[in-house]
Amino acid sequence: MLVAADAVLIPMQCEYYALEGLSALMSTIKRIRDAVNPKLELEGIVRTMFDPRNNLANDDTLARPCELEAQPNPRSGEHGRNQSPIDLDRPLDDEVPVLDDLEERDERAAEEAVRHARGYCEDVEFSPEDASRTDFDYMCDVLSATIEAGAGTINIPDTVGYAIPREWGERIARIREKVHGVEKVVLSVHCHNDLGQAVANSLTAIMQGARQVECTINGIGERAGNASLEEIVMALRTRKDYFGIETRVRTEEIFKASRLLSHITGVHVQPNKAIVGENAFAHEAGIHQDGVLKEKLTYEIMRPEDIGRASNKLVLGKHSGRAALAARLKELGFALAGPELDRAFKAFKDLADRKKEVYDEDLMAIATDEVTQTVAPLYELDYLHVISGTGVVPSATVRLKKEGQTFQDSGVGDGPVDAVLAAIDAITGLKGRLQDYALRSATSGKDAIGEVAMKIDFDGTLVSGKGASTDVIEASARAYLSALNRVARASAQRMKEVGP
Repeated sequence: MLVAADAVLIPMQCEYYALEGLSALMSTIKRIRDAVNPKLELEGIVRTMFDPRNNLANDDTLARPCELEAQPNPRSGEHGRNQSPIDLDRPLDDEVPVLDDLEERDERAAEEAVRHARGYCEDVEFSPEDASRTDFDYMCDVLSATIEAGAGTINIPDTVGYAIPREWGERIARIREKVHGVEKVVLSVHCHNDLGQAVANSLTAIMQGARQVECTINGIGERAGNASLEEIVMALRTRKDYFGIETRVRTEEIFKASRLLSHITGVHVQPNKAIVGENAFAHEAGIHQDGVLKEKLTYEIMRPEDIGRASNKLVLGKHSGRAALAARLKELGFALAGPELDRAFKAFKDLADRKKEVYDEDLMAIATDEVTQTVAPLYELDYLHVISGTGVVPSATVRLKKEGQTFQDSGVGDGPVDAVLAAIDAITGLKGRLQDYALRSATSGKDAIGEVAMKIDFDGTLVSGKGASTDVIEASARAYLSALNRVARASAQRMKEVGP
């Protein structure tokens, strides 16, 4: 802070105020003014841009002050105080001046950014953050400028999931009417699900002319997630009579992609999730079951086969060979060969010895476990024995293989899983702290495969691991080892690079 007899220059880092708004910035400045000299009057704000490498302002920034209006700007926006802080044009209160040329400056910056990007690629997408709450006229001016600068896709995001379908549809329709050149570009939407409206808003936008939807498998994403890809795609396909839109998405890959993503992230969809949930095609009510048995279309508006869902058909048994397994896995969309197929076949034979019936979803669990292995295992589970029960201290004996050698040790814990993890830690010398544990059944029945997903903290490094088995204790051990192997393999590689 520089203080003179009748003037104060207050340098401030404003990333915080970009989020909190000008009112918070002005309030801070006033508090500083009152502490230094209450008689000082606020004359204006100079916006500067600092280079973080040397903390010096750019050469031309001090020569470009932002003049202040004496009166509030007449634009109040459509939603008052709920409007996005990105709309810096709205009035704050009667005492706070508004930056007069900020909109023009931001519009020019957006235009220059698009022109710069066009120097590297043909299709540039421009997306105005928080478009559902930003001042509409100002946003349309910026969109028109970026289209003129060469943007080929204009994406309208509901960044915080604030919009309601009817309101969102009207906003998209008004954008098509007001933005110059919008007919020359692809109009896109990006909806969040904070109010549970992401899919509905996306479909409404399509009805109003949007031809690109940014969405995610299983609806994963920030906070409450994004619009769910499978719900949008299947809504357009099932109600083609209403929407008249095709996506060219291979819907028979949807279920497999959903399961693969769940396996990778360790986040499983709820059973009643539309399209890909376990109960999406289940019928419990007697009248529904009777209707489905007589005619599926009575209560099923789409078929499980449409999304590539396995029909629980028995396909293989303990006497099936390697070639038969490879052929069936290929039909399910998994092209395994070499060591991957060898490991999958061994897991299949172990499973077939334990289960009387092996279903497609069992095979998918085995195959998914293989294709998501990002590193070759350094430690492999060879033997596991657990003692646990009421009034007994849980203990476990574990034998692991590492580069052709076997190592065995024991451990005790609060439960059988804890004891197994303690034994593995004793063998490997690595100690992890369990942060998250999830267990789900791949199929129905007492002999179903259990899929375990873990998040482990290894000395500040958070690592995910997955494992599958008909024995949940074994599945837990495999999940822990899959996480531990990533850390151990990376550590071994670093030692190899450094050398003795």
